[in-house]
Amino acid sequence: MKITRIEVFALRAPPPERPHWTSHFIVPTANEILVRLHTDEGIDGFGLATSYTPIDFAIKAWKGGLAEQIVGEDALAPERLYQKLFGLTTSRTANERGWSREALIRISAAVDIACWDIVGKAAGLPLYRLFGGFRDEVPAYVTCGYYREGKDNAELRDEMQMLVAQGHTGFKAKAGGLPLAQDIERMALMREVIGDRAQFMVDPNRAWDLATAIEAARLLEPLNPRWLEEPVRWEDDRRALKLLAQKTRIPLSGGESEMTSYGCRAMLEEQAIQILQFDCTMMGGFTEGRKLAALCELNHVQVAPHHDCFIHAHIVAASPAGCIVEAFTDPERDPLQAELYEDPPAIRHGIMKLKQQPGLGLTLSTAALEKYGQRIV
Repeated sequence: MKITRIEVFALRAPPPERPHWTSHFIVPTANEILVRLHTDEGIDGFGLATSYTPIDFAIKAWKGGLAEQIVGEDALAPERLYQKLFGLTTSRTANERGWSREALIRISAAVDIACWDIVGKAAGLPLYRLFGGFRDEVPAYVTCGYYREGKDNAELRDEMQMLVAQGHTGFKAKAGGLPLAQDIERMALMREVIGDRAQFMVDPNRAWDLATAIEAARLLEPLNPRWLEEPVRWEDDRRALKLLAQKTRIPLSGGESEMTSYGCRAMLEEQAIQILQFDCTMMGGFTEGRKLAALCELNHVQVAPHHDCFIHAHIVAASPAGCIVEAFTDPERDPLQAELYEDPPAIRHGIMKLKQQPGLGLTLSTAALEKYGQRIV
C-alpha cells in the first residue's frame, strides 16, 4: 500500500490573556504538526507531532522537501519508514537541507502514528487491539493547578471544586514555581478539595535541585501522592532521580522530556522510576512506544504517557503495564483536545472507554482544521 500524497498542517492557537505557566515556562495553547498520509488504495491516516519549542524547525523541513523521503513508501511497513526517517538525523542529506535533528524526531513520530492509523484501518481493527488488546478502557486524570498571573489560593480552590464536580477522579498538580512552603500549601489545599480517595500527582517540571526535591518529597508524603513527576533539574536528572528514590516512598516518574526511546531506556536502567511517561507524539510514534511499553512490563514499571489522551489510550489499553492517560479538559489550556476530533472517546468518572472504529478511531474536525490549521504541504 503505497503512500501517494501527504498533507501537513501547523496547528496553532493564540495564548490566552493569562497564560498557563509550569514552574518555569509557558505551556503553548496549541503547537502541533498534523500529518495526513494518503495511499493508492484509498485509505488515509493521520498523526500528530507535539512540541513545547517553536515548530518553525519542522515547517522548514517540510518546505525543504522532506515529503520526497515518504511518498512511495509502504504505509503498511511503519517500522521500516520510521527507521528511514529517524536515520536522517545522522545523514548528509539532512545537513545539506537544514533539517534539524529535533524536527526529524518530531516528524518521524507523526508519520509513524499516521502509518499505524492506516494499518489499523486496513486490518479493520482499533489499534489497541492490534497492539495487544489487554483492556478496552483506561483510567484518565486531569492536569491542573497551573500558575497564572494573579491566581491565588481562592481561585485554585474554585478550579479544583469545578474539576471534582465534572467527575474527575485523578488530578495532577503543577509545582515548583513558588517557594517550597507556598507550594506545599497549594498541594495541601488541592488534596483537601479532591479528598483522600482521589489519585493525586505532583509535577514540578524539573524545577528543583536534589536537596529541595528530597525536602519536598518529605513534606509531600502525608498527602499520599500517586507519583512525583520529573522533580529534579535536567542537567543530571537520571542520577539525581536515583538518589531521590533512596530518600522517599513516593513513586517517581519521568520520560516526557526525553528526546528518544534510548533516553527512556537509560531511565529504566537507573532503576529510579516506577512510572514511564514517554510521548509518542514527541518521539518514536507507536513503533517505539510499543517497544517501551514492553520494556516497562519486563522491568515492572508502569506506563502513563504524556499528553494526547486519545492517541496514547491505545498504548495504555494494549499493555499490562498500561496505567493511565493524561487529559486536559480546560479548552482554554488545550483547545485541540476539545475541538480537533468529532465525537472522541468520552471520559466519565475518570475512565475513558475506547471506541471500536479501526485505526486511531478518530475523525478530524474540518472546522477545527480551518480554525487552528495552516496548510504547509
